[in-house]
Parts: sequence; C-alpha cells; structure tokens
Amino acid sequence: MKTPLFLSLFTPVVVAGLLGLGILGSGAQLRDGKKNQVVIKPLGKNWGASTADVKAILNSAIKPLHSQFPDREFPTITVEPKGGPIVLYKRGPEGENRVRLNVNGPFWSQYAYQFSHEFCHILCNYKEGSNWNLWFEEAICEMASLYSLRRMGETWATDAPYPNWTSYRTSLTGYANKLIDGTEIPEDLSKWFQTHREALRKTGTDRPKNRVVAKAMLPIFEAEPKLWGAVAYLNSVPDREVDFLDFLRDWQAAAPKKYWGGIAKVAALFRVKLLGE
Repeated sequence: MKTPLFLSLFTPVVVAGLLGLGILGSGAQLRDGKKNQVVIKPLGKNWGASTADVKAILNSAIKPLHSQFPDREFPTITVEPKGGPIVLYKRGPEGENRVRLNVNGPFWSQYAYQFSHEFCHILCNYKEGSNWNLWFEEAICEMASLYSLRRMGETWATDAPYPNWTSYRTSLTGYANKLIDGTEIPEDLSKWFQTHREALRKTGTDRPKNRVVAKAMLPIFEAEPKLWGAVAYLNSVPDREVDFLDFLRDWQAAAPKKYWGGIAKVAALFRVKLLGE
C-alpha cells in the first residue's frame, strides 16, 4: 500500500501530474477572452433523428457539467450512434475524443443519460490501465447522468434547445427519478462497500452497484455544484492500484483546497474522515 499523498500535498509527482493533465487554473474565461466551448460532431446518418436535433440534445446534456469548468479547453468530441455507450481510450487522428452511444430515434432522455455519463469520463481525465477504483469513477459518471437530467428538467422551462421542446423537460426529470427511485441506498454505505469491495474492484462497470453510490453522492453535488471541478483530479495520481480509502485521501490531496470540504463529505459516506477546507 502506497503512502497517501495527503501527507505530501506539494510533491513533484502531484504537481507534474496536474500540469500534465492541464487541469490547473480557475479563471472564468480563456486567455483570448472567449469562454470555452465543446465542439460536438455527430458522425454518420444512422441516428433515426435529425443530426441537428441530436447535436442540440448532446450540447444541452453536458451543459450542467461543462458550466463548472469555465477555464478548461476541450478537444472536439465525435459521437456515433452505435457501439456503446463508451468513450474510447484511443483518440482520433486530430486528438479528438471518440464517444459511441447506443440509441436510435428521437429518444432525448436516452441521449442525455448516455452522453453526460461519457462526457464525465472526459472530465475525470479517464485513462487506460489497471484501476482498482474504476467503479468509483463509474459511480461519479452515473451520478453525472442523473444530475444532468434533473438540471435539464429545470433549465428547459426557459432554456430548451427549441421552444417546442420545453414540455419534454418533465420526461427528462422523470427518466432520472425513475432510476433514483429504483435504487435503494443501504443504511450504512461503509458496510455495503466492505461487502462488495472485491466485486467492485473486479468489475468496475456494474451499473446497479455504481448507481447505489451515485444516488448516495447526488445530494452532495446538487447542493455544491462547484464540487464537479474536483472530478478532474480523480486520475491525477500515478499509482492507481491503491486501496479505496487511500484513494479518497489521494484524491483530496491532489485537488485544490476549495474542494476539500466536498470531498470530505463524500468520504464521510464511507466513514472515512478527511480534512475540510
């Protein structure tokens, strides 16, 4: 078990990792004075819906998350309708992120649910390789889907992509709430984790288990939307085969102090005590 970075906040490893990921900085605008943008390119014609409408829903789906990263520049994201949902480790020829969904037709809630999850992996600076705690990143991204759908249900009252889509906002909220209502949170998440520790480590993409943790964390992120900025530091520590409790400490150590309080609240769900801000 490696020494937690919590004991060495300013080590060269952490600093180099953060610089390498390009996630330092907290300004409201980019250097050229323009707000950052995410360029989304739906590929192909097999969507079963207008490509313009698909692009509109994908842009809307990531807006609640993207808004918490005002100083971050993003590569273009290409999106295909089949072969997923997944964000591929291998980038495109121009460095673009490649996302594949599994949807066909004008099913906007499914688009939003799947794409916001994959966009969250991009926010987390996902990377290939052994990762004992992949399940936690998957839980974060599952939470991102629920969070985005619920925020869209609110903002579409006045800011839908098209005026005639406004009434669809109840379907977006309902899609998220159905998943939430169908997921039971144990009274003691720490005991639940101890029971499922090995299964989570072996299969990080067990969606029902991921959703248990996602539902438990959701109120924290809904109360503190700026905490989304902390997910950029999940993969900033080089050693990824580390016990989950140390992983939480390392995550907090790698993140700026402004996120410590929120991360401590997440850790408290697992009965891990961390420093606040």
